[in-house]
Formats: sequence, C-alpha cells, structure tokens
Amino acid sequence: MSAGAVTMMIIGIVIIWGGLGASILHAIKKSKQRARI
Repeated sequence: MSAGAVTMMIIGIVIIWGGLGASILHAIKKSKQRARI
C-alpha cells in the first residue's frame, strides 16, 4: 500500500464517521426539542 492510498483511506473513514456523528447529534437535538414540547 502506498502512503497516498493509506491517507485516502484515513480521510474517507474520518468523513464517514464525521457524517454519522453529525446525523446522530442532529437526531438527539431533534428528540430533545420534542421532549421540551
């Protein structure tokens, strides 16, 4: 594996996990707002 391929894999994983984290946080915020109402 070349260094470039490893770097691309790491960047891809970070983007995927970042997207998952953002969607989970968004869902938690929505559920908290519903709970207040």
